[in-house]
Amino acid sequence: MRRSEQELERWEKRDAPGPSSPPVGPAEILPVFVFPTELVFYEGQRSTHKRVLTFYNPYNFPLRFKMLCTAPALYTVVEAEGSVRPRSCVDIVVRHQDVSSMHLGRRDRFRLKVWGAGRGGGREVWAELREGQEPPQEKGGVRPVPPPPQPARAVLSPELYRPQRGAGNLSQFIMYVVIGLVCVAVLMLPLQHEHSPLVPTHAHVTVMQKLVCAYVLGLLTMVFLR
Repeated sequence: MRRSEQELERWEKRDAPGPSSPPVGPAEILPVFVFPTELVFYEGQRSTHKRVLTFYNPYNFPLRFKMLCTAPALYTVVEAEGSVRPRSCVDIVVRHQDVSSMHLGRRDRFRLKVWGAGRGGGREVWAELREGQEPPQEKGGVRPVPPPPQPARAVLSPELYRPQRGAGNLSQFIMYVVIGLVCVAVLMLPLQHEHSPLVPTHAHVTVMQKLVCAYVLGLLTMVFLR
């Protein structure tokens, strides 16, 4: 990707309403669903020098996208421009090209521009280079939930408290799969203002509901890939 900071500023100025342009209404703003919203690279861990952004298209029309950056010399974006089919997603690979101590703590800004069906939108994603290696609790972008406090075991035998690891892992996996299927089903439903001959009106969802489902689905994806 070879996009300058000046080009990013031109895109932002073009989006801002001016005196000769009509005011931007809610119907003209297109919400953008992308996960994660921050890219963290670690100097001492080579596997973190490449990060993946997932861009979701929950709408019933195709979307075009374009990725811009304030520091194009430091990053390479695979397929910085392209399109996404309706109710689908695409992975955008971002590689850090200059992992050195002189860039530690530096925060750069990516801008994902999206447009389709006469509407457009954008989403900012921050990138930062940190020293050391990725902490175990942050791998995959998901922090583990701390276990609940255990009751006192002074009287009863420890055998009664031995956890059933196999059954617990299986039930947890089934729960993740069910939640993922529900999120996918919600993302495939039409929005409230969209007309669909196959889906009744009361089954239409809001943009916020799709945003929450896309975020949860991204978390589950990180858990399965971990």
